[in-house]
Amino acid sequence: MKHIFEQKVFYSDTDAYGVVWHGSYLRWLEMGRVLFCEQLGFNLVDLVEKDIVLPVTNLNVRYKKSAKLNDEIIIETCITKFNNLAVTFKQAIRSKLTGDVFIEAEVDVVAISNAGKLYRKMPAVLADAFNEELKCPVLA
Repeated sequence: MKHIFEQKVFYSDTDAYGVVWHGSYLRWLEMGRVLFCEQLGFNLVDLVEKDIVLPVTNLNVRYKKSAKLNDEIIIETCITKFNNLAVTFKQAIRSKLTGDVFIEAEVDVVAISNAGKLYRKMPAVLADAFNEELKCPVLA
């Protein structure tokens, strides 16, 4: 399964030159992962109530082209790897108009308790869902 959503580039997303500031992409990537989890039926607030938090442990971003003010972008998210300890999300942000890829990213996430203790094994409720999602269409 692939989650896709659209976003317009606003002035607050850009630098003084009207080009998307590099940190704005990270916010959109986070939105994509949260929405992906919600599509699987996991609300992050509900997970916290179950003593599960999903922090990012590794982030690899390749910037390919700059998005600009008023561009309409598409954020795509899927899972490419799950090993019972960590899940890897593959994400891409591209132009809605041309399909050009602005960035590609791989993001590793683990499960910890609210107190910050690493779960040695992903909680079963998440593990079952992540195992089902391992087939990822090519994003780039």
